[in-house]
Amino acid sequence: MPRIAFERRGSGPPLVLLHGIGHHWAAWLPVLDLLAARHDVLALDLPGFGRSPVPAGGLPRDMAGVVAGVAAFCAALGLDRPHVAGNSLGGAIALELAAAGHAASATALSPAGFCTPRELRRALAVLGLHRAAARMPAPVVRSVLASGPLRSLAFGMIVARPERLAVEVAIADTWALRDARAFRAVARAGRRYTFAGVPTVPVTVAWGTRDRILPHRQAALARSRLPDARHLDLVDCGHVPMHDDPELVASVILETTGGRPGYSPAPTG
Repeated sequence: MPRIAFERRGSGPPLVLLHGIGHHWAAWLPVLDLLAARHDVLALDLPGFGRSPVPAGGLPRDMAGVVAGVAAFCAALGLDRPHVAGNSLGGAIALELAAAGHAASATALSPAGFCTPRELRRALAVLGLHRAAARMPAPVVRSVLASGPLRSLAFGMIVARPERLAVEVAIADTWALRDARAFRAVARAGRRYTFAGVPTVPVTVAWGTRDRILPHRQAALARSRLPDARHLDLVDCGHVPMHDDPELVASVILETTGGRPGYSPAPTG
């Protein structure tokens, strides 16, 4: 089992949060306490990202290996079929965990696995350029991100409202992308990945209408492949919607887990 670092808060039914490629557990900070009010929440650093080391035996070669590693981690902590939620790569992992019978429910926010090869190449190219920029000297990065207009330019592909991103959050996310040891291997392994599972637990797929990494049009393919899931638009949200509308995202997740009824974001289809 890979060593996986995580942040844990709250009490209640377990809920595991999974970030996207090049990100880290802190992607979930805007919603963490909202979710922890009703759940035992574990926000993971996936292997080779954030504080989690690359496994001694190397990184998994495919999505099945990643899913097996996360499932083994949950089992080691005594988490029996936790609820799972993920963004981008993490959204795909959440769906795969649900399809494999390892989750009580899954919420996928702009998940990978529903794009054309060309769209995936573009997404990875954009993130690769961001990663290259993050390798500039640290004082230069700090100076750029301290400027509101330049911070908006730097994160405009990632979130819909980059002007709301705090400087320290932008810097932490930039270092996480720069230091993502598994970035290239995961990107390479995911080039041919498409989601084809059939979950039998409650599933929500929610897509930011202003997603510029995995555009909202990909939600149509998700609807066709997951006809029994709940499909929602996250209006005016970008690729990492937790920063754009934390209350909306938390409500979508809690509706899926059964932790909070009654919120009705815009459906799709």
